[in-house]
Amino acid sequence: MGEMIVIDRESCVGCGACVSDCLLGNLRLEEGKAVPAKRCFGCGHCVAVCPKGAVSLPAWDMADVEEYEGEGFAIKPENYLHAVKFRRSIRSYGGRPVEREKLERILQAGRYTPTAANRQACRFYVVQRELSRWKELVWQELPGVIEVLRETAPDMAARFAEFAGWHQADPGRDFLFFGADVFLAVAAGETFDAGLAACNMENMAVSEGLGVLYSGYLTKIIGRSPALKEWLGVSDKPLACCMLLGYPAVRYRRTAPRKPVDIIWR
Repeated sequence: MGEMIVIDRESCVGCGACVSDCLLGNLRLEEGKAVPAKRCFGCGHCVAVCPKGAVSLPAWDMADVEEYEGEGFAIKPENYLHAVKFRRSIRSYGGRPVEREKLERILQAGRYTPTAANRQACRFYVVQRELSRWKELVWQELPGVIEVLRETAPDMAARFAEFAGWHQADPGRDFLFFGADVFLAVAAGETFDAGLAACNMENMAVSEGLGVLYSGYLTKIIGRSPALKEWLGVSDKPLACCMLLGYPAVRYRRTAPRKPVDIIWR
């Protein structure tokens, strides 16, 4: 797909930066100008590395390309480590609606996550406006999911049965959604791609003042319910990760302790 890459010959100075940085060897220099060949998976490194802005990928969103100065990561290392240590899994939300513009920035963080061969094949599901209906449907489907799990995962079935009993006795006791304002799920053929996207979105959400909870419970429930998958629109790509987002109802004042790091140096 050499046609994916367009090089402005007037702007190109023949420095060879794009040629050297192309993983597939798709670029070469001819008569002092960079020329694309036939192999390209659209990683965009040639666009990012060109000192003159001579390279473009018209099939991609070139209007979203940003210029930046300086070297390396824009966040100071100590600040990033503090952010990682300070994050908490939030299981109590304050009920304040999450603004649409914040959700859009969070999804951009998922969009820009690196993926295998730059496939960018993650699909994101966001439920906010219809969250009440979604919660009702999940609780309605849970008994059937419990029956399915009794054969394959009896411990999980017992846990979900306990949740269902609590919810039936007190509908306000919600051990699946915790009062979150947004349900967000990621589907991808490669689970690793979805996990990376979810991690970036979580970091972005926390930077926006939100709290996040990864919900393996909801991932398992939806994966075993055709009705829930149909309601979300899950089809060709398996659901890999579910997250809850909202403004935290609790304030944490220090980092939590962790076990010593388990590492082997060689």
